Amino acid sequence: MKIGIDIMGGDFAPEATVSGAFLALDKMSQEDSLVFIGDEALCLAEIKKLGRSTDRVKIVHAPDIITMSDHPTRAIPQKPNSSIAVGFDLLSKGHIDGFASAGNTGAMLVGSMYKIHAVPGVIRPCITSVLPKLSGGESILLDVGSNADCKPDVLYQFAVLGSLYMKHVYGIDNPRVGLLNIGEEPEKGNLLTIHTHKLLADSDEINFVGNVEGRDLFFDAADVIVCDGFTGNVVLKTAEGFYKMTRMRKIDDAYFDRFNYENYGGTPILGVNGVVMIGHGISNDIAIHNMILHTLGVAKSNLPNKIKTAFE
Repeated sequence: MKIGIDIMGGDFAPEATVSGAFLALDKMSQEDSLVFIGDEALCLAEIKKLGRSTDRVKIVHAPDIITMSDHPTRAIPQKPNSSIAVGFDLLSKGHIDGFASAGNTGAMLVGSMYKIHAVPGVIRPCITSVLPKLSGGESILLDVGSNADCKPDVLYQFAVLGSLYMKHVYGIDNPRVGLLNIGEEPEKGNLLTIHTHKLLADSDEINFVGNVEGRDLFFDAADVIVCDGFTGNVVLKTAEGFYKMTRMRKIDDAYFDRFNYENYGGTPILGVNGVVMIGHGISNDIAIHNMILHTLGVAKSNLPNKIKTAFE
């Protein structure tokens, strides 16, 4: 497997991206390799600083950078030599098996839609977030920001996408799906959740266990929790704020430590014709390391093709 990493993406690039990439490479099998996408001179300087070899690394020169302030829909066509644009070109041509970046999230979403496209039948691709369970293990929440407004059929597809992800990447054979709502009863919620509940309850494609309330998110209520991107992003940012508060108050607890974004590295864009991983903009070398290993795991699971088969 060849995994492409955007060396120029993130607040601490290229130092953190190059360092994290080699941390990941040390844990990858010998037949796997990395493709560094970014300014070649900067890449080589960081590699030399670390005293590392380029034996299992290929550098693809991409001198331009899509910054966090660049407009997502204009950035890729206006900067075709940027690390993100070049990364998507390599992925679309099959030169890499997965592409990971901690750069501009909007540009990564736009690139996914216009360079490698959505799987036929998928209305809207989505992104996820990991929720650590108090009892151990993780559940996922989707969508967490790429689709602020949704219709019931879109949420239904999120349930299918999330189930496939948990089955083929996390190894949960029959993942339980819950719908994030303000009550357990089917008639509770707004028009979106009421109609979505009916779609999910009538489906034989997924293992639907009913509504999940906010207080149940970190317990073992479900493996896949579905919501619109607006709600999901509020939940995600609340959890990040809660973790930051525990750090500020110097609370040392193994469970709270699992909220650290570094542990997960990145999240895949589900529903597109390729493995695309988005990392946090503030990713350090540990987060980059975990993002790359997760990208490799998703690529080896052949998840995009499994999604394609499910939606045929």
